[in-house]
Amino acid sequence: MSCGCHRHAADYHTLTKMEINGKYFRSYLEREEAYRKQYSAERIKRQHSKGKLTAHERIALLFDSGTFEEIDAYVTPSDQGVEFGKVEMAYGDGVVTGHGKIDGRLVFAFAQDFTIMGGSLGIVHARKIAKVQEMALKMGAPFIGINDSGGARIQEGIASLNGYAAIFNNIIQSSGIIPQLSVIMGPAAGGAVYAPALTDWVFMTSNTSYMFVTGPNVVREVLNEEISSEDLGGAEVHARRSGVANMIYDDEENTIIAVRKFLSYLPSNNLENPPATEYSGDTPDINPRLREIVPDDPNKAYDVRDVINLVVDRNSFFEASELFAPNIITGFGRMKGKTIGVVANQPKVLAGVLDIDSSTKAARFIRFCDAFNIPILTLEDVPGFLPGKDQEHSGIIRHGAKLLFAYAEATVPRITVILRKAYGGAYIVMNSRGMGGDFNYAWPSAEIAVMGPDGAVAILYRRELAAAADPVALKKELLKKYREKVANPFIADEKGYIDEVIDPATTREKVLSALAALENKSVKVPSRKHGNMPL
Repeated sequence: MSCGCHRHAADYHTLTKMEINGKYFRSYLEREEAYRKQYSAERIKRQHSKGKLTAHERIALLFDSGTFEEIDAYVTPSDQGVEFGKVEMAYGDGVVTGHGKIDGRLVFAFAQDFTIMGGSLGIVHARKIAKVQEMALKMGAPFIGINDSGGARIQEGIASLNGYAAIFNNIIQSSGIIPQLSVIMGPAAGGAVYAPALTDWVFMTSNTSYMFVTGPNVVREVLNEEISSEDLGGAEVHARRSGVANMIYDDEENTIIAVRKFLSYLPSNNLENPPATEYSGDTPDINPRLREIVPDDPNKAYDVRDVINLVVDRNSFFEASELFAPNIITGFGRMKGKTIGVVANQPKVLAGVLDIDSSTKAARFIRFCDAFNIPILTLEDVPGFLPGKDQEHSGIIRHGAKLLFAYAEATVPRITVILRKAYGGAYIVMNSRGMGGDFNYAWPSAEIAVMGPDGAVAILYRRELAAAADPVALKKELLKKYREKVANPFIADEKGYIDEVIDPATTREKVLSALAALENKSVKVPSRKHGNMPL
């Protein structure tokens, strides 16, 4: 077994031949050997049989080779509550904690060890995690938690619950100061799920990880429903339906590789800019292919990813929360090697309308970008908010206001390009000029109006259409007139509500120019404890 850390990288047999301080060094070596022996082949085999890596194997994959320094490897569990059940007095108390380098940058982490007491959290286990959380905050370094635990250690009672409280509190104190990522690689149940939920990003692995407040057994007893762990709180459920998980992958190796890649877009803390990568120069600043993406028919769908991938550096777009609320796209890309956040309506799904889930998804993404100095590019094609009783009764007004709040509160550079539809309140919400957008551009295909032409004509010319001998021909004529006289982007340009109608081919060039102009943007925010976001 190797974890890639300094403590266990040395050759044990070489050390045994050395004589340093006699019996004291022998004691040191004996303890090292005891630590290694507690990870028996049987335990490791059981973990592997579930399609899961061990805690040390996960750490070895996550960190640059040989850089991880384990902390508190030899602490032992509290003997509190042992009369109520067996407590295995193993070194480390079921969690590996420490720090190392990822792509050369300092990162702190923990990895719960399911092979030791099911990775259950007792007070010592919790203190180990809290210790490295506090160190990460002091050092201004990202923090990664690898979760694989049976939950609170029952024998320790309230002590284990208090341990969770300390961890939760540390996450909240670090929020917006250092990036915090959770990687779910096994069970996370009960109160334990709130630690990942409080962090910035959650990664899960298909078929081997799950999260739920109450497990299948409780559901069976209380509601008399039969449901599996996977159907109740598996990766697919949280990635597609609840939105708790942002990214899922088929196996643990690919999940950890993705975590490493994702971290490369983020700064180490809120006082730094995101790391820049070397730009290869292989992405044209002017690309005629952008003129061909939006169909002439305003009711025909297209994939906004085609626009994104031609605007950002080639192969640089990393989509986040891809499966949840797919009617809006969020993710990170690079512009000449520098990180930007992208928010884009997706006409391919629900015509790109804003609904409850897409509003909250985009709002949280925008707030993350704002906290960590990441400029935001908005690509807009939105026909409005999703109508209907379900949305209204479920609070679309309140949830849509979150997106308004997030954009208006953000002080990072904010650039919008209207690709096609920009109607009503949804136009306002999507980083309009009036909401504080720094640069707002539109393609010639843009339609900017209070509502879509069909709805507007039906209301404005209701009587004329009812009395017309040929209402279809009249409506067609009126729609054309409305688009030319009201929804035309050149009108918005001439009135100063957008900065410029641009040739789609020049979109990347315009965005790069805007980012350069905004490089030293500074906004003085009002003195207050915090705003009251409509949660």
